[in-house]
Amino acid sequence: MKYFFLDWYLMTKRYALRYVRVPTLIVFSIIQPIMFLVLFRYVFGGAILVKTHNYVSYLMPGIIAQTTAFGSIATAVGLAEDFSGGMIERFRSMPVNKSSVLAGRLTTDTLRNILVVMVMVGVGYLVGFRFLNGILPAIAMTLMALFFGLAVSCVSAMIGMKLKDPEAVQSFGLIWLFPLTFVSAAFVPVQTMPGWLQAVAKANPVTIIINSMRSMALGGPLEVNTLEAIAWLGGICIVFLPLAIRQFRKTV
Repeated sequence: MKYFFLDWYLMTKRYALRYVRVPTLIVFSIIQPIMFLVLFRYVFGGAILVKTHNYVSYLMPGIIAQTTAFGSIATAVGLAEDFSGGMIERFRSMPVNKSSVLAGRLTTDTLRNILVVMVMVGVGYLVGFRFLNGILPAIAMTLMALFFGLAVSCVSAMIGMKLKDPEAVQSFGLIWLFPLTFVSAAFVPVQTMPGWLQAVAKANPVTIIINSMRSMALGGPLEVNTLEAIAWLGGICIVFLPLAIRQFRKTV
């Protein structure tokens, strides 16, 4: 077991060094959500009305959740690049715990998400967002966003190892993540959608998770939303993390 933790550390360091040596990967992962925030805040914000708060306060939890979810594409692409570039073949010939590769990738992308979320909160404060429910719920909202990113990364990791082609993985990642995040309460109240789409959005786990984050940030029915969100995220990790590990071990 101790060798697993050592290999986990080394794999995390390997993936983290890639971000250090190619800083544009971090820069682009920050610029995209800032663009979404500014566009929704100043282009669409005047046309979207919410009953309880100003639009930027309503928007920020959704933007942060979308940011951590979209960051999972890097998890899938990174693993696909390792497969297509022959790195996994090299690991196969070395005394490396195979699961540590996947664990290192997930850990590194979670660390990247911490940085990105901190930047997004700072930019949110510049455009008018404020936490209204105290410091502890604000921290809890950040942790919920990171948990959401980890859960989605587990799904993306399985996809990346299944497809193994970086371009295919990137295209497919956008195909399933866009409707998952946009057909939810991330950017507009569900009640403003057509009736048939409301049913889909309410059943979407992303809506439940974002409502929980919004309650933490702004106040609201915290207990019910949080328990539902944790149940969904825990269920996703319980299902997809073993599937990702199984896919990885089967491939190598």
